Amino acid sequence: MEALSIDGAWVFTPRIHRDNRGQFNEWYRGGEFSADLGYALRLRQVNCSVSSRGVIRGIHFTQVPPGQAKYVFCPSGSILDVIVDLRDGSPTFGRWEAVRIDDQDRRAVFLEHGLGHAFMALSPSATAVYLCTSSYAPAADHDVHPLDPEIGIAWPADADIIMSAKDAAAPPLAEVRKSGLLPLYRDCLAAADRLRAEAAADGLTPR
Repeated sequence: MEALSIDGAWVFTPRIHRDNRGQFNEWYRGGEFSADLGYALRLRQVNCSVSSRGVIRGIHFTQVPPGQAKYVFCPSGSILDVIVDLRDGSPTFGRWEAVRIDDQDRRAVFLEHGLGHAFMALSPSATAVYLCTSSYAPAADHDVHPLDPEIGIAWPADADIIMSAKDAAAPPLAEVRKSGLLPLYRDCLAAADRLRAEAAADGLTPR
């Protein structure tokens, strides 16, 4: 796992084994994940989306608590995966970082509680799989407009953008912040600390 510039955002690049049969890779390694983050991934739900080129999904986030962390990979096609720091009080609040994940390098990204997530499909068809630490909770899940100029995500300009009506109607970051719905940075740090403490109590802290 390699840390990105936003605290709590990570990218994993697997080793791909190729031979005359095809290829094989390990998309998730629990020991390596725990060694870097101090706790294991607690899987509660797995989502899969298939998108046409130009589709943008997000920016989506979950209130903390309960929070939802995500481990995302792309088994078919390619996407530009974007992580946005929506944690009010964070030193990198409003910053975004993009990682191309696809069926060639087979990288994956992980974002901790409180971070916003979005992506654009770059290939004619792209499949994204999300391993989630909590189940979907409509009352706790919210959106920020992916084209908000205050955030300024540099989406590829060579594709016609397609969004759901819900994402297209999402408010800008300033409005969501004013509403008080954004996760607080201190709450997100506390959530991660609790997971590390529970892992240590269970004897799961890496040596």
